[in-house]
Amino acid sequence: MTASATAPPRPAARPPRARRAGKGGPRPWVTRAPLLPALVFLVAVTQLPFVATLVISLFDWNSLAPDDRRFSWFANYATVARDPVLRESVLTTALLTATVVVASVVLGLLFALLLDRAFTGRGVVRTLLITPFLLVPVSAALLWKHALYNPEYGLFNGAWTWVTGLFGDDTPTRTDWISTMPLIAVEVSLVWQWTPFMMLILLAGLQSRPVETLEAARLDGAGAWQIFRHLTLPHLRRYLELGVLLGSIHIVQNFDAVFTLTSGGLGTANLPYTIYQTFYQAHEYGLASAAGVLVVIGTIVISTFALRTVSSLFHETSAKE
Repeated sequence: MTASATAPPRPAARPPRARRAGKGGPRPWVTRAPLLPALVFLVAVTQLPFVATLVISLFDWNSLAPDDRRFSWFANYATVARDPVLRESVLTTALLTATVVVASVVLGLLFALLLDRAFTGRGVVRTLLITPFLLVPVSAALLWKHALYNPEYGLFNGAWTWVTGLFGDDTPTRTDWISTMPLIAVEVSLVWQWTPFMMLILLAGLQSRPVETLEAARLDGAGAWQIFRHLTLPHLRRYLELGVLLGSIHIVQNFDAVFTLTSGGLGTANLPYTIYQTFYQAHEYGLASAAGVLVVIGTIVISTFALRTVSSLFHETSAKE
């Protein structure tokens, strides 16, 4: 036998080693390092206070009796569930949020349909309609309380007196709108402030409609209502969902309008204001923290749906492109 026949087979050549991650380019930590200060700041101002609130919610803690502070596990959460005042504030919050969101979406859709058309002065009208959303919430509430609702010199009473004077009634009208319809007064001020936000979202949806589809529908003889019902409204579904979810997140946490207009009286105390009263007036730190944790959990649930809606919008846009 020859030497070549008796020699053991040579092992197969080893595949080349994969290049190390980042070789030939910047390492992952180098590209992410500039984001570290922002991450630290975000954790410091959001997560650490929430952890502190979570810990405080497990204590029976009244600042007027600091020596009686003791660990109570989840007793504060059970108290929140049984407290009729907190339960009533939850119902008020749900009613306030639903009313404001629905009214804002409907009015925002009408204004968006108006601004989607070309007419003289559209830029000025758009700026005027956006302005309420740019105001500081406390300033907007003070504007409604003193310039509009005031029974002595408010615009509503002045306009109503002028209208009734045209029909021969010279008796000045002195209606205290906030005392007469407190919850509606809060809702109207919030609708006025949040309608521009809904309008901007829906206007973006209207301007992203495929022009070819609309032209084809018009050529086929479809009317304005048919185009709106079968083309525009289905296209705006995601934008409507996004507006409802984002509006719900913010209005659930609204404190400024209730505090400024009614100070939580006359059945207008929502959950954020009730938490404020529990913490700063009743000095029940543990109970207020437990209610705040529940609000955060509810907001996180709503935010999760909002993020899914935004993600679906981006996926639909990229698929069309």
